[in-house]
Amino acid sequence: MTQAETKLATFADYLAFDNGLDSRYELTYGDLIEVPPESDQNVLISRALDRALSELVGFRRVRTHQLAIELMGQPKNRFPDLTVLRPEHLEQLQSLGKSAITLDMAPPLLVVEVVSPGVDNRRRDYLDKRNQY
Repeated sequence: MTQAETKLATFADYLAFDNGLDSRYELTYGDLIEVPPESDQNVLISRALDRALSELVGFRRVRTHQLAIELMGQPKNRFPDLTVLRPEHLEQLQSLGKSAITLDMAPPLLVVEVVSPGVDNRRRDYLDKRNQY
């Protein structure tokens, strides 16, 4: 993971930030830490779950990998592998103009993490992320 040079104070600052790149960042103690790309296996599992859940709730309410969720603690946001939105989120996301669920919104119906291989990833996915979600 690389760190961007920009310091941001709040999640609102994070949402307003645009460096023109498609990179995803987690806001951690004011620093932007680049999120590494997903593994092929992670993408395939997430896509299969996306298709299955989209049949149940509709494709507009399922997001994979690109939806930021504001959280308490550090980092201030995460990008779940899969998120099932509430119906009201669709309008809220449009109003916000960003692909993010903020703390003042209702929580998503479901957040899914596909556990990545490796000891550090297992700890992060099973413990750190679970505690924040």
